[in-house]
Amino acid sequence: MVLVDFSLFPVGKEEHLSPYVADALKIIENSGLQYQLTAMGTLIEGEWDDVMEVVKKCFMHMKEQAPRIYCTLKIDAQAGNESRLRQKVESVEKRIGHKLKT
Repeated sequence: MVLVDFSLFPVGKEEHLSPYVADALKIIENSGLQYQLTAMGTLIEGEWDDVMEVVKKCFMHMKEQAPRIYCTLKIDAQAGNESRLRQKVESVEKRIGHKLKT
């Protein structure tokens, strides 16, 4: 299983990027993978090939709309461990002793 944190956006387009984020989120939602939107990117959890296929689809869709794309990608891979998307936050909340803003 992998947990991927990624963001991508067109360079040289409008100041507001939410239309591009919305397009990518449609692709991510349609994948059926677990995900979490954050203010600076999106976390996706799943098997390597499935997650990378979703990232590729988002990239290729944006490539159709802009000649230049900026993308960040962080990957945390751990064999046999699922539901890390929420477990990582819950582990920290347990140590702090209360729910965090997520």
